[in-house]
Amino acid sequence: MLKRVVLLSAFLLLPACALLSDYEPVGFRVAGDVAVMTGVIGSGSGAKLKRLFERHPGIKTIVMQDVGGSVDDTANLEAARMVRARGLNTLIPAGGLVASGGTDFFLAGVRRTVEPGAMIGVHSWSGPTGEGADLPRDHPEHRQYLRYYRDMGIPAEFYWYTLRAAPSDDMHWMSKDEQQRYRIAAP
Repeated sequence: MLKRVVLLSAFLLLPACALLSDYEPVGFRVAGDVAVMTGVIGSGSGAKLKRLFERHPGIKTIVMQDVGGSVDDTANLEAARMVRARGLNTLIPAGGLVASGGTDFFLAGVRRTVEPGAMIGVHSWSGPTGEGADLPRDHPEHRQYLRYYRDMGIPAEFYWYTLRAAPSDDMHWMSKDEQQRYRIAAP
């Protein structure tokens, strides 16, 4: 329980830390055909994935151990699309945590597995145009996310749900029922 409290405490500070560029960038540890992913997704994550795939072409699954978000949504979605294009699976292990942009990245897996005890967090995004939840549904800022979810086979309603679930400076931890409703895990 202490480990989870420490993880959550560190994660809840992520938005403030990310603004100060004081976060651990995403990294990968390889074991066989599995790459264990930790850290925050940023502008260099796509290049790290390319190197990972070049050095370890047999990777089949990305295990997302502790991926608390992203500091560059466009780079995050581009990196996630690389995962889908390679036909890779994603897995959140028991005790693992993904949130915010980490959740979006997880959805890129062809087969998505959520082990019991894993945590998935969602919230509204915030940017120069304001809080995503406050923008009208036809605002252009929504398009990249709606297109991404459609391409990953996730219902558009999931996007609107994430905006309502919590403001950008908070986090909603999805229940199993919510995960099933929005097809977060995929066979």
